[in-house]
Amino acid sequence: MHPRTNELLTYLESQRAALRDAFERVPPDQRDRKPAPDRWSASNVIEHLAIVEGRIAARFAGLIADARAKGHAAEWSTDPILPAIDLSRVLDRSGRIKAPDPIQPTGLASEAAWTALERSRTALRTTIDAGDGLALGTIMSPHPLYGPLSLYHWYAFLGAHEARHAAQIIADCGLRIAD
Repeated sequence: MHPRTNELLTYLESQRAALRDAFERVPPDQRDRKPAPDRWSASNVIEHLAIVEGRIAARFAGLIADARAKGHAAEWSTDPILPAIDLSRVLDRSGRIKAPDPIQPTGLASEAAWTALERSRTALRTTIDAGDGLALGTIMSPHPLYGPLSLYHWYAFLGAHEARHAAQIIADCGLRIAD
């Protein structure tokens, strides 16, 4: 496995573990309750993340297959990629971001939402594995808020997106970070 692929997978898994910890700290009987009418429940957050990750995995499967078919260049750099990616805008929770309709949660219950998130991670992992060794920094795809991002940036975005929403779960459920 290429060092950059390994780095991104490690980052994604660490953010997933933090998300899982935040989610499990919410009492099961409160996971499907919205903290306010205009806020998402912990289950809604998880479903949203599953939708986003699944859509990205599907989009990137096509991009990577096309790149491989066209003989896309191999990754030559082994320098760490995460220090070169600014995730501060994704992690900044000082302003709310309204998710567009296609990525709004539909109301899955907590267990179903988490199962959907596990399925989306399996699909994403398949995509990451398919792109292993390619110069993913030169394959671009637009983000509606952040503009064109390389696939490396997109994978890092997914980790930061989970971190942002783990913080949301903690804040909205009245949990403390050190609980």
